[in-house]
Amino acid sequence: MTHPIYLDYAATTPVDSRVLEAMRPYFADSFGNPSSVHRYGQAAEAAVDSARETVASVLGCRPDEIIFTSCGSEADNLALRGTALAQREKTGANRILTARTEHHAVSKTAEQLEKYYGFRVEWLDVDEHGRITPEAVKKVLNEQVALVSVMYANNEIGTVNPIRELAALCHEHGILFHSDAVQAAAYLDVNVPTLGVDLLSLGAHKLYGPKGVGALYVRKGTKLVPHLTGGGQEFGLRAGTHNVPYIVGFAEALRLAKEERERRFGHVQPLRDHILGRVLEEIPDSRLTGHPAERLPNHASFVFKNVDGNLLLTLLDAAGFACSSGSACKTGNPEPSEVVTSLGFSRDWALGSLRITLGKDTQPAEVDAFLQALPSLVERARGLNQR
Repeated sequence: MTHPIYLDYAATTPVDSRVLEAMRPYFADSFGNPSSVHRYGQAAEAAVDSARETVASVLGCRPDEIIFTSCGSEADNLALRGTALAQREKTGANRILTARTEHHAVSKTAEQLEKYYGFRVEWLDVDEHGRITPEAVKKVLNEQVALVSVMYANNEIGTVNPIRELAALCHEHGILFHSDAVQAAAYLDVNVPTLGVDLLSLGAHKLYGPKGVGALYVRKGTKLVPHLTGGGQEFGLRAGTHNVPYIVGFAEALRLAKEERERRFGHVQPLRDHILGRVLEEIPDSRLTGHPAERLPNHASFVFKNVDGNLLLTLLDAAGFACSSGSACKTGNPEPSEVVTSLGFSRDWALGSLRITLGKDTQPAEVDAFLQALPSLVERARGLNQR
């Protein structure tokens, strides 16, 4: 191939041209503050309201159940901190259940709630595929649990969790359930009545929208303590001037993701399966991470024994391939990923993680070029690692 090949769509995606066009007027022509009462403000407010209705339509919920945030991480923070504090005030519940396989926006927030706010965090067990089962949740549920947070699909290993079953189980015990769906929303159904969740986090830049905007679904009647105080924006739950063009872009990106979901799914899944088969067949001491079937359709992830994952990424980049060793937030960290080590891999395996994620515009020829180059690059990385 004569051009660099991007295979890191789980880290971020390019902004769709249609999304950019929807955003463009709100940078200059319709630049008003939605909180202003004059016509400029009214036009901006109408754009935010329309975007909220679009997001609500995709999620199958009420517009006033959508809270716009600056990103998926902020949505996770508001969900955990806001719900935990509100539930403790309401019922005295003081436990939070989540997993080490969660995005750090969830796990680090839970740790902070324990360290500084006096909550007790209990880490849920995962199976060999990184999946959280209803049995793992059921055995630790009681009336002292304020919130259970389990991601819809894992960003590092692609595993899809049984969200419907987990939410239903929590509701049997009167416990709120939150799911980080930031990675899932590009390809999986995010209809909240179907999922049964109380809170759901979303981020725009994983589905061809702009970076710097997200949303939190909050089921009507669910109490939250605001984590960003000031004005009364977002129903008093998230103060701050609305980022109108980004909110508009997020709504359009989410609408397109739903509208084109079947076509996008059908495009990436065969390419992903081709990668899974070829890598495991052709590269010695390679193993799949994540569930072999219940995984995101665009997501392939592996570990290679006695390989430095960051070195492999450097070699791939020099050869013209952009991949990841896991979460983009962890790239460059010399320690193994918590997600990979939770699967039971020893350090000599866990350090050699590689994530390949495809997009709606990924071409078969690009995948073939990658598969042709990868075996020799893994072999070279092993050789350099043994010096």
